[in-house]
Amino acid sequence: MAADVAHPLQTPQSVEQMQSTFALQRTAFAGNPMPPAEQRIQWLKTLRQLLVQEKQALIQAISEDFSNRSADETLLAELMPSLHGIDYAIRHIRKWMKPSRRSVGMQFMPASAKVIYQPLGVVGIIVPWNYPLFLAIGPLTGALVAGNRVMIKMSESTPVTSQLVKDLLARIFPEDLVSVVLGEAEVGMAFSKLPFDHLLFTGATSIGKHVMRAAAENLTPVTLELGGKSPAIVSAEVPLADAAERIAFGKTLNAGQTCVAPDYVLVPRNRVDGFVSAYREAVQRFYPQLKDNPDYTAIINERQLARLNGYLQDAEAKGARIVALYPEAQGRRLPQSLVLDVNDDMKLMQDEIFGPLLPIVPYDRIEDAFAYVNARPRPLALYYFGYDKREQQRVLHETHSGGVCLNDTLLHVAQDDMPFGGVGPSGMGHYHGHEGFLTFSKAKGVFIKQRFNAARLIYPPYGKAIQKLVYKLFVR
Repeated sequence: MAADVAHPLQTPQSVEQMQSTFALQRTAFAGNPMPPAEQRIQWLKTLRQLLVQEKQALIQAISEDFSNRSADETLLAELMPSLHGIDYAIRHIRKWMKPSRRSVGMQFMPASAKVIYQPLGVVGIIVPWNYPLFLAIGPLTGALVAGNRVMIKMSESTPVTSQLVKDLLARIFPEDLVSVVLGEAEVGMAFSKLPFDHLLFTGATSIGKHVMRAAAENLTPVTLELGGKSPAIVSAEVPLADAAERIAFGKTLNAGQTCVAPDYVLVPRNRVDGFVSAYREAVQRFYPQLKDNPDYTAIINERQLARLNGYLQDAEAKGARIVALYPEAQGRRLPQSLVLDVNDDMKLMQDEIFGPLLPIVPYDRIEDAFAYVNARPRPLALYYFGYDKREQQRVLHETHSGGVCLNDTLLHVAQDDMPFGGVGPSGMGHYHGHEGFLTFSKAKGVFIKQRFNAARLIYPPYGKAIQKLVYKLFVR
């Protein structure tokens, strides 16, 4: 999403500069099309060392962009998963790079087959504003472990962080290996039109459509990490304190500005009041006060704050009941609010909320909750709270989403050994861990013969006895 104004700390790139950098990286890739594991490991170790050394500068820059971002949230949600993702890639890179042996049918013998994993070339990464470090470093790790060159377009809404990331990466990587691009929306659109060998975009569904359309001109394959309205389902039997606390963590982290934050909660009708009380208690335990609380993250900019306040006003005008958990906002620290008596005419039930507003939707039977979710675009995440294992299996089998947490929120994203990605309107493709390596590699099938060629037996002219024998044996 575009920022309100350009920031003087950012030095935007021209289209000509981007094209020049792209050509530079393509030439460099042609000179080293299959970097050995040792070289890729060194890239990742250098990146890891930089993140550790510049930890405080990164925490401070992100907080400045948000006007207040909890230092602990930056440590937990940006630095920790970035470092762990790098460590995981380093531990597994040799195994991932090893060619995969495949079987060959008897009719094609003697021969062998394998799949080799080849770097794609130059990868483009478009980074959103909500987690400007992790959503740059995570894809960068996957692209580098696969042996690619990388260009990164940072968000214009986090100018301090974006400039710092550019300066830091330029310190450790040459421009022909990793380059960071700054600039407003028009620069981002020009970036997405470059003929990358793969393009990964994280951001709003509406912008994702434009990115995919631009990439299509070059037949550039894309990975889209979008979002949507991720539901949380509270079962009829789960202790409300358990569910409310875990949902509150997922909704309060980064003030709800998370693509996998719970967007609304489906609660049994007779448990709504109990859930409201349990949720209020959990949030106020996390944040005893709003004013001057360094743990409470602010909304990224005035434009997003106005959008969220507009959702509240629209909902209230259409009959919703707003339960604000704090008396008033402080600057861009917007109070957590529950929204009851919602309907589909309200904007906050149509758009991804991306903020600290949580609608509650009552249901009567678990089948009704499933039907409600399935009648809407498929979300990036789905959260179910209940300890009945049979009902857990029903959730997994009878709903669709990019990922699922049973009795938790958000933490599936931090599992390096699982793919992360959406489905349909919440995205396409996936990365993280091994899936990231595969996304940024070409799995190239290789069929191998040596001197002896049994296939000569089936070469034309046709009608020979040996050919009839082959058909009798293998076409039946």
